[in-house]
Amino acid sequence: MSEKKKFIRDSVYGDINLNKFEVSIMDMPQFQRLRRIKQLGLISLIYPGANHTRFEHSIGTMNLGSKLAEELELEKDEIELIRTSALLHDIGHGPFSHVSEGVLSVPHEKLTEYVIKNTSMKDLLEEKFDVNEIVDIINGRGHLGPIVSGELDVDRMDYLLRDSHNTGVAYGVIDYERIISNLKLENGLILDIKGVQAAEGALVSRYFMYPSVYQHHTTRIVNSMFRRALKRTIDEKIIDENDIYKYDDNDMISIFRHCDNPFVNDIMNRLDTRRIMKRVKTIRLDNFKFPEKMYKINQDTLRKAEAEIAEDYGLDKDYVYINIAEYPRFDEMKTQVNVDGRLYPLTKISNIIGALSKARFNIPDISVYVDNDEKSKFEKFKLENYLELPEIDKDKFHGIHYDQIKLI
Repeated sequence: MSEKKKFIRDSVYGDINLNKFEVSIMDMPQFQRLRRIKQLGLISLIYPGANHTRFEHSIGTMNLGSKLAEELELEKDEIELIRTSALLHDIGHGPFSHVSEGVLSVPHEKLTEYVIKNTSMKDLLEEKFDVNEIVDIINGRGHLGPIVSGELDVDRMDYLLRDSHNTGVAYGVIDYERIISNLKLENGLILDIKGVQAAEGALVSRYFMYPSVYQHHTTRIVNSMFRRALKRTIDEKIIDENDIYKYDDNDMISIFRHCDNPFVNDIMNRLDTRRIMKRVKTIRLDNFKFPEKMYKINQDTLRKAEAEIAEDYGLDKDYVYINIAEYPRFDEMKTQVNVDGRLYPLTKISNIIGALSKARFNIPDISVYVDNDEKSKFEKFKLENYLELPEIDKDKFHGIHYDQIKLI
């Protein structure tokens, strides 16, 4: 008698089937913790529907990993290995996902490896798999690694679809089925020329999700506020960062509310009541001749500038924030495309992707935030008095995207 299948109902894909072993993995406390970790951290303060979790994303990634593995005609044991690796790829994420990671000395991939190799999860996994193979796939290593962690992987496909679905931002709707049906696994994932339009759509979607969701100016400041409070709790040993994989969002909120540090309490109260710092200065990176230079400014330099601003304007330095939008990497642009047996990078095949590569700095900016009550002090504020900024490109047309920036 065949094993009775179990299904879980997903808001994006509908019914997703699970085997008995996968249900056992999901029932482990390490995986159940993901139910209490928001996929997009604090973005629900901007998009109220963004309350989906790493639990949902992990199951969705498994579903797409399975579809791609079957399309690639992998062996049954390889398909099962891909499904399990995709299911576990975020098991080490800390509270509020990437928000907390910005403070930690180790990335979530290392914490994921620790959970898989050093907790009770290992005992279960070793009944069927080599945990080293799972870790390699999660980190994009080996023949099967690019399926879960590569340029055009199932992790990215799911989070674009899921984040778009839950925020209500329509940019993330991608034709994942077309992409999957045109991928081959050779030395990495190779895209057939017939899948280029779908890949273009995915990259354009991500390009617009970047300023609208992931690097929205309010997203960046609420993340910065949370991170500053988290760093304080780690520095004062209220929290041991080596145990961060044990905490969930609710744990962190409770610690912030009830610890003895008044700054941490205040930041949590501000987030609870949505009293968020406000922008007083913004410079788009495409104003500079060489915008990449902005990413060479280290955190110590930014903190020193914040302290100098605070001193000059009579503020507490803990309530002055200089934030540079994350580097717009868009690794999917490196995807190799098969054209009549020869491989070309996607940027060479697609004029659209080539244009996106050049336009990646159109929207990222550097911004200064202070308490709303202090905004009036900064009417004539000049950031260049506190930071050495790259040379301004006076010949560049700066009107592009200006109206869009005002809207977001």
